[in-house]
Amino acid sequence: MLKRTKTCGELNSQHIGQKVVLNGWVNKRRNLGGLIFIDLRDRYGMTQVVFNPENTPVYNLAKGLRAEDVVSVTGMVSARPDDALNKDMKTGQIEISAAQIEILNKAKTTPFEIRDEIDLNEELRLTYRYLDLRRPGLQRNIILRSKVYKTVRKYFHKHDFLEIETPMLMKSTPEGARDFLVPSRNHPGKFYALPQSPQTYKQLLMISGFDKYFQIVKCFRDEDLRKDRQPEFTQIDVEMSFVDEEDVMETADGLILSLFREVVDYEIPQPVPRMTFQQAFERYGTDKPDLRFGMEIKTLNTVFNESDFQVFHTVLQKPQGRIGAVVVRNGGALSRKKIDRLIARSKELGAKGLAYFKFQQGSLTAGIAKFITEKEAQRLKEELEFRENDLVLLVADDQNITYPVLGQLRLEIAEQLQLIDRNRYEFLWITDFPLLEFNEDENRYVARHHPFTSPKAQDIDKLQNHPEQALARAYDLVLNGNEIAGGSIRIHTKELQEKMFSALKISSEEAENKFGFLMRALEYGAPPHGGIAFGLDRLVMFMVGADSIRDVIAFPKTASAYSLMDEAPSVVSSKQLAELKIRLI
Repeated sequence: MLKRTKTCGELNSQHIGQKVVLNGWVNKRRNLGGLIFIDLRDRYGMTQVVFNPENTPVYNLAKGLRAEDVVSVTGMVSARPDDALNKDMKTGQIEISAAQIEILNKAKTTPFEIRDEIDLNEELRLTYRYLDLRRPGLQRNIILRSKVYKTVRKYFHKHDFLEIETPMLMKSTPEGARDFLVPSRNHPGKFYALPQSPQTYKQLLMISGFDKYFQIVKCFRDEDLRKDRQPEFTQIDVEMSFVDEEDVMETADGLILSLFREVVDYEIPQPVPRMTFQQAFERYGTDKPDLRFGMEIKTLNTVFNESDFQVFHTVLQKPQGRIGAVVVRNGGALSRKKIDRLIARSKELGAKGLAYFKFQQGSLTAGIAKFITEKEAQRLKEELEFRENDLVLLVADDQNITYPVLGQLRLEIAEQLQLIDRNRYEFLWITDFPLLEFNEDENRYVARHHPFTSPKAQDIDKLQNHPEQALARAYDLVLNGNEIAGGSIRIHTKELQEKMFSALKISSEEAENKFGFLMRALEYGAPPHGGIAFGLDRLVMFMVGADSIRDVIAFPKTASAYSLMDEAPSVVSSKQLAELKIRLI
């Protein structure tokens, strides 16, 4: 093989007159007026190579070249003619006059062209992922992901964090998603689990005295999938001792500032705004609001507290009854057919219906306008700050329906009306989460984050009699309507951890079986500690502007957790099963 001296992305006019060797793939071959041109491609870029018929042996080899053949070319760097300059290529000022070529490997006809501007079936892409990954767009994504890894490590090492690996084979402690289980040959009938996160291990590292830990780590969850989930995913995992919420959030702010500045050249405004869970729920109907557009939910209970409109009157008699509204600027132009679709959509989301009216020519019109008194109309104008041709959508129901339904409609309307600025990054911290939430299927409270999250000090006494009122020392970082990081201050005493397990109806026997090692560790001088974990795949997805995390993972699974390329999971031999003392049923 002719060993390369330059890559296909680095040559320019300063190299004219130099003899070089390039290795790469034939991207395209063209025969123009006797001369043969190929674009030679590697991960660094593309360079044009020209073959002259006067060099007969080399020219004859070039005539047989096809797309994706792997070749090594020796030649002289020459200036392109003025009328042949290519401003869209980094190497567009030059070309290589080929003196020698070695064909390293001939390629079959590929099932699709290796370029970005084609509409590909995802099953085909994933079946031939090694070819899909040759496309420049996907290569840019994976290269940017590598830069993220480098920047993360640089940031944490600079701030005196230790990078420590935790086990991939651990004890199964299901509390949330299902574990992936790994049978043990040495201990028949027993199983390891793949970690859903290194949560207990990083707490044990704090108890061990390492003070500051981070890890870029694989995690596994056997759960229903969608475009932003994979059975195996990557976290930036962080834990710190002798800290409170502010310390962890400040560290996370510094990381995202460094990542976006160094990797995508975007300056995140500081400080990152904050909002409590309750504020986010009432203003956006979700704990991960998208702040790239307005249309906040307004609660109108006080406006309609004397309303004769039966629907509103009935809802306001209930303690949790809420009348909420969103204003769609210039939405008055929407046709009745489109409004009917919004009404149908609200019912799909769980509301009994969707009321509406318009503000046109200084008055309320259409929909429920006839049921609104002049006094209520005046208060609505003050509260909602009407503009001409606004459309107002209202839901009156229990707060756990009103706010989420309006929140989802808000997002869908913004998509339909193209109100979202795709070039903006809007970060937001959400704090003061409920510690627990009631699970109807299990008839018990479950941890909203995980069972090691500390309640706020003033809410510890509520765990026994009013667990629904306890707030967590937890915090989530939201980007453009998606959670990209979540963390908490942990419980660091055995006594409080036992209270937490009791509130979750985890018996002392179950706690010992699942978490006995951690409970014992807490008795030996555990420091106050807390941390956070970033979803690295999702974070990179936003940085590159992809629609799915599958576009930033080298070898992803399908939505059914199947690998089309290597057909995993697959059947294993009866001999393997016998060694594990496993029989299939």
